[in-house]
Amino acid sequence: MAGVLSGFATIAIIIAVGWVLAHTKVLDARAQVVLARLTFHAGTPALMITMIGSSDVHRLFSANLIASVTGVVVTAVLSVLASRLAFRRDARDTVIGAFCSSYVNAGNLGIPIAAYAIGDAAVLAPMLLVQILVLQPGGLAILDALDGQQSGRFGAGMMIRSALLRPIRNPITIGAAIGVLLAVTGWQPPAVIMDPIGLIGGLAIPCMLIGYGVSLRTGPVPGRGERPAQLAVITALKLVVQPLVAGLVAALALGLTGPALLAVVIIAALPTAQNVFVFAVRYDAGVVLARDSVFLTTVLSVPVILLITALLA
Repeated sequence: MAGVLSGFATIAIIIAVGWVLAHTKVLDARAQVVLARLTFHAGTPALMITMIGSSDVHRLFSANLIASVTGVVVTAVLSVLASRLAFRRDARDTVIGAFCSSYVNAGNLGIPIAAYAIGDAAVLAPMLLVQILVLQPGGLAILDALDGQQSGRFGAGMMIRSALLRPIRNPITIGAAIGVLLAVTGWQPPAVIMDPIGLIGGLAIPCMLIGYGVSLRTGPVPGRGERPAQLAVITALKLVVQPLVAGLVAALALGLTGPALLAVVIIAALPTAQNVFVFAVRYDAGVVLARDSVFLTTVLSVPVILLITALLA
């Protein structure tokens, strides 16, 4: 349990640095956008190359992958239905809401929790694969297509073509694809190439957390900028439905028990990733919704993960 608390403490401290920098006028709302763009176009793609490229390919395509896919799909679909039918959000905000409900913080929070609470950070590989190669490019392609439709740059045919081509143009998806290629082939580029990529990847997590801290200071107080009912639904989907679905599939359909089952459930119960806030800022869609979802799920995931660990460890 110390690993769980340590992971949350690390995040809280870096976010607090961003809040202080905004409070002292060192950074402002414009800096938040710059940090998001830097993370989106440089830091995160490099991080995907180093993280996935060094993963064991057998762990990437393990049985956990099926449970992870099921949990993500179920919560994302339920989120879309709630957003459109109950809360009447537009398509762009609905995509961000689906991200908020199903995109787990497998990077900066998942790694320390997996390492200390589960004892093996490699168990994150299947969830990373699902998010980076399926959920993320699919959602971003929809946002790009909606942007093009809204601006009148192209019609229905061009919109479909853009949606199909966008994944191979998105820098994060490209980075993830390179990482998978390295993992599958087992080839590692020379240090003269990987060392700079590693340094650039190292800025992704601090930049997104500092940018998030800036938003907490410059934007509305969390919980006051969005409808509480939708935030409650997103939080329930993220912290209750997703781990429950993934756990049931892992236990009943895949026969996982012990540490393997614990890994699936804890990873699915991780809070909404800060990447979602970066996406929201990048596409100027559901920014406050993403920010508040990250805040609430992060705070409430502490007792949830501690409870799961106590029950299944």
